[in-house]
Amino acid sequence: MLEKSIREDLLHFVWKYQRFETTELISTVGETIELIQFGQHNTDAGPDFLNSKIKIGSTTWAGNVEMHLKSSDWTKHKHQNDKAYNNVILHVVLEEDEIIYRSNGERIPCLELQRRIPAGLSKNYQKLIHNEYWIPCQHFFHKINSLSLNMWLERLLVERLEDKTNAIKTLLEQNKNDWEETFYQAMGKNFGVKTNADPFLQLTQAVSLKTLLKHKSSLFQMEALLFGQSGLLKSELQDEYPTKLKKEYNFLAKKYSMTPMNVEQWKFMRMRPANFPTIRIAQFATLLFQSVHLFSKILVVKNVTEIENMLELKLSNYWQDHYTFDKDSTKRKKSLGKTTIHLLIINTIAPFLFLYGKEKQEQQYKDLALKLLEETAPEKNSIITKWNELGVEVESAAQTQALLQLKNKYCDKKRCLECAVGNQILKP
Repeated sequence: MLEKSIREDLLHFVWKYQRFETTELISTVGETIELIQFGQHNTDAGPDFLNSKIKIGSTTWAGNVEMHLKSSDWTKHKHQNDKAYNNVILHVVLEEDEIIYRSNGERIPCLELQRRIPAGLSKNYQKLIHNEYWIPCQHFFHKINSLSLNMWLERLLVERLEDKTNAIKTLLEQNKNDWEETFYQAMGKNFGVKTNADPFLQLTQAVSLKTLLKHKSSLFQMEALLFGQSGLLKSELQDEYPTKLKKEYNFLAKKYSMTPMNVEQWKFMRMRPANFPTIRIAQFATLLFQSVHLFSKILVVKNVTEIENMLELKLSNYWQDHYTFDKDSTKRKKSLGKTTIHLLIINTIAPFLFLYGKEKQEQQYKDLALKLLEETAPEKNSIITKWNELGVEVESAAQTQALLQLKNKYCDKKRCLECAVGNQILKP
């Protein structure tokens, strides 16, 4: 007998993968049942399995299968009022506690599964979903076949890229399918790192790439536009360089009808000086000055080394010994570190290439996105550290991205029945 705490998704699992005793099936009114086609699992609205073929008694039916823990759930979910359920040919339940009829008055054949699901499967399932371990399968994980795990991680990497492209597609639609403008905005957002991502995106939307390119021959004017629009030049300034920037911005702001942002949006507290928004904006301006039509250049790269070379930046003299305006610091090269470049590849460049390949139906760009992630060093964070402790060895960002997807989208939500690892654990 199955435990009362079973979830409906286990019924979907055992039906989809035929993990129950399928011989000598009898309906609750004594008719023989022969399963010819189990149907396709439907994750949208409507019956749970579509296009099934089932022989009940002497009649072969084609239609859909609906599943519930108790047959009375049909009424609770108001399926009797939904025409989408009129073509249900079999109601599969743990227990029939109520007779269910179609809208025309016919009784819907019902199959009970509570004595047909293996006890071991149910026991392992309960162990997976009713624990507080870091991942539900923590005590089973070491038994998983490495080949199966690697194949699953490859699928999860693609799934993660698909998830990341959703936000890009929204931005692309807002920019009327202008890939260069959208890439500029997305790169800017990621230059802001998590803390200043939103104000950085707002900055790039306020100062369009088209406007900046009108001044592509002058790094000074590009800095003036970005720093001025950020609001970071609003205060009284002492140093000659920011004073000149402010004067130039005031001129350009009148020309382009610009109003600067609220400076309070930018965060400096509890940040490493190298990540201060002033340094990030200076780096971003330098990148745009060095690489006009940046996305077009990304489309022709062959490897990570080429991107690292493209993102090797030399800031203007003022920033050699400043992290903020009017405050001297020890002279230090403030180029983008490899870790930062790799994060730009992971969070912006690879997803953009993947989406571009998908939208243009050119597989080469999707393949390039995957290749870049395979060449990029693995990320270091608390989640990856925990995977390492469980014995998972990682060699690239492709693997760490897949493991982040596994943890965040499957383990944390206990979607074990949709996971290849959980599926293997629940095998007989």
